[in-house]
Amino acid sequence: QVQLIESGGGLVQAGGSLRLSCAASGRTFGSGFAGWFRQAPGKEREFVAATRWGGGVTYYSDSVQGRFTITSDSAKKTVYLQMNSLKPEDTAVYYCAAKSDPLGIGLRTPRTYNYWGQGTQVTVSS
Repeated sequence: QVQLIESGGGLVQAGGSLRLSCAASGRTFGSGFAGWFRQAPGKEREFVAATRWGGGVTYYSDSVQGRFTITSDSAKKTVYLQMNSLKPEDTAVYYCAAKSDPLGIGLRTPRTYNYWGQGTQVTVSS
């Protein structure tokens, strides 16, 4: 059984930084992808960033490009999201997701991911 466990969320002032972690257990994803999504109250879940579990290519939403960095450690089966220059509009529950599709089709679309974590709250105060 696959589990994705996020950690690292919390409360931070605008301009601050946080690092989220997503640890996978139960299987490896080979050349598949890991993604981070977020969902604010009353809004749809939106794509934040994605990368291969083995590292390499990265993808970002326009709203976080240049501020957030996604990395992966295949040996630890862990994906990280370093968030810098945080803004109040970054406040949301952040979810880690995984997919085994090696082509990365629909990386920005939540329904294409097979596995999800429970989410971790990130709150940015102004």
